[in-house]
Amino acid sequence: MLSVLSYGRLVARAVIGGLSQTDSRDYSLVTASCGFGKDFRKGILKKGMCYGDDACFIARHRSADVLGVADGVGGWRDYGVDPSQFSGTLMRTCERLVKEGRFVPSNPVGVLTTSYYELLQNKVPLLGSSTACIVVLDRQSHRLHTANLGDSGFLVVRGGEVVHRSDEQQHYFNTPFQLSIAPPGAEGAVLSDSPDAADSSSFDVQLGDIILTATDGLFDNMPDYMILQELKKLKNANYESIQQTARSIAEQAHVLAYDPNYMSPFAQFACDNGLNVRGGKPDDITVLLSIVAEYTD
Repeated sequence: MLSVLSYGRLVARAVIGGLSQTDSRDYSLVTASCGFGKDFRKGILKKGMCYGDDACFIARHRSADVLGVADGVGGWRDYGVDPSQFSGTLMRTCERLVKEGRFVPSNPVGVLTTSYYELLQNKVPLLGSSTACIVVLDRQSHRLHTANLGDSGFLVVRGGEVVHRSDEQQHYFNTPFQLSIAPPGAEGAVLSDSPDAADSSSFDVQLGDIILTATDGLFDNMPDYMILQELKKLKNANYESIQQTARSIAEQAHVLAYDPNYMSPFAQFACDNGLNVRGGKPDDITVLLSIVAEYTD
């Protein structure tokens, strides 16, 4: 979180320049990423932006900044399929569409849909499943448009409080909504949701707002109050400060994931579903941390 003084200055500038609806300035996202694969390769990226079976992208277009995270379903490994291939290809396709301008900022579901159908039509067979979360900041309207399918998600933090967030989508305990491509003839046996099933939202942002986008490896191990405590370390909108805070959040989640005595959000959710579970949830963790700032070329 920005310091009270810094945040106050940003708010004062916004008031002087008019509210966000009349502010003629373009906005942008200053974003840093950090993550950990659950195989302990801390902060090591695979090809593209992948931490373990998680994947992400950060793309900039003249009309919008666009972020995405995806969590490959690990169960495919039992069938000899690398789960990171699906999530990684999905995110790289989304990134390419944004950079080519083949998207509408107010319709992040469209980015997800077009990318998914490109994967379905891929000449090279690609099997797997993945959750996905797409976040789009429209520069001129100052609106944040989001699409979330499954249990990845995002938070918008203002003044030290969560003012907007995604809704988790689960079919049942530990079984999130997901995009899938099954082997020929096995389509009916594999859980698969339409990208149109993604929960979508729009929200007016302000200069200085903090946006945290992450896979479930973060949210299953860190409750909101812990995340907000870490965000207090964010001193300004410099990339280096954002990167340091993103790493601090990811590192704490990674440590908690392997604490057998910690009552994690995942363990609490399991208990709520009648399961006797305690401890963190070892998982891949991907964190994208952004601050809304004035756009500069």
